[in-house]
Amino acid sequence: MSKQLDILAFGAHPDDVEIGMGGTISKYVNQGLKIGICDLTMAELSSNGTVELRQKEAKHAASILGVSERIQLSLPDRGLFLTEASINLIVSIIRKYKPDIVFVPYFEDRHPDHGHCAKLVEEALFSAGIKNYKDQSGHSSHRVRDLYYYMINGFHKPDFVIDISDTIQTKINSLEAYKSQFVMGKESTSTPLTNGYIEAVESRERLYGKEVGVMYAEGFKTRKPLLLSKDIIGEKI
Repeated sequence: MSKQLDILAFGAHPDDVEIGMGGTISKYVNQGLKIGICDLTMAELSSNGTVELRQKEAKHAASILGVSERIQLSLPDRGLFLTEASINLIVSIIRKYKPDIVFVPYFEDRHPDHGHCAKLVEEALFSAGIKNYKDQSGHSSHRVRDLYYYMINGFHKPDFVIDISDTIQTKINSLEAYKSQFVMGKESTSTPLTNGYIEAVESRERLYGKEVGVMYAEGFKTRKPLLLSKDIIGEKI
């Protein structure tokens, strides 16, 4: 089976991926890459909104970003533990879509589900590459080329950044699709998300951009050193 996606980004909840790397997704969609988002849970324990509304918002956000696939799993919210069944399910997704690159949340985050999501996907990526590991789908084994971590609530020193100056507004638009989460209504519960969260994310990306001389950038972490494709030694050095 041929490769289905260039990039597959996993999140614990619908809106995680948009927060961490919505601008990057839009940037590479515009360049012709096929990108998918896989949400592990339906965020059924969220303080605001309903599962049904959140699903509609996620679909809208995906259309704004232009992703090729939005995959919704039904693992339990606050129940992302290392079980064989959960790992097997994620293996089946990796093998079905055969992405080159996978993104997951950075594990240093105030919400434990984000770190648990990363660990589950890490385990699944390893198993997905084992020829004799059997998953529920029956797809052939697949080894992902690279794994990177995006940031949700944290502000950490990134290992690399991606310029999203041209797609920052698309990222903001994708976040604004989640009105139940980021807009304080009459019946809403006050949470960190309803109190200037989108503005804080925009400010973070502005600061990352300032570090490298662009307007906006998203920051990422990596497990291994990056191999640069060209000589970084300047002509004048």
